[in-house]
Amino acid sequence: MAAASALGAMAIVILVALSTSPVVSSLRPGLGVCRPSGYLPGRSGNCVKNNDPDCCVDGKSYPQYSCSPPVTSSTPATLTLNSFEKGEDGGGPSECDNAYHSDEEMVVALSTGWFSDMARCGHRIKITANGNSVYAKVVDECDSVHGCDDEHNFEAPCDNNIVDASPAVWNALGLDQSTGEQDITWSDGDE
Repeated sequence: MAAASALGAMAIVILVALSTSPVVSSLRPGLGVCRPSGYLPGRSGNCVKNNDPDCCVDGKSYPQYSCSPPVTSSTPATLTLNSFEKGEDGGGPSECDNAYHSDEEMVVALSTGWFSDMARCGHRIKITANGNSVYAKVVDECDSVHGCDDEHNFEAPCDNNIVDASPAVWNALGLDQSTGEQDITWSDGDE
């Protein structure tokens, strides 16, 4: 009986230790918890400064996320502004189709967890802000793990709750692009 009691106590200690581990806690999407999975050391470079990007600073640490909050019928997120055109702040071609996209196209990039290893490529999502809703096609990942390099325009990794949208999306929602960020909700929404 004493051995079973000691084993039970040990199991509880192990479970408590695991539940507070950063690796395990970053993987608890069912609880709505998504913590940094690591930190990226900053490295500055030639950061195209259109649309007010978060350019990396040498020596600064940036959180990395391999997860995003759970997707619901009204997922809270931050809308950011991004140009998907060649030579602009979006970096290289879009990951889904290896192409650049005009600022007039209704396209977005999603944070790494929501992008889900390209599972949402080509799908449309519904974005709502200030009572207005629009649909936009997912064409890229807003990388929440990598950054501070040429491929990512020497920008910091995205937060885990970003919908990075073209100027066309901002215009269709009637938003002021000069703010650079807007609280929104989004959902999967092929219409």
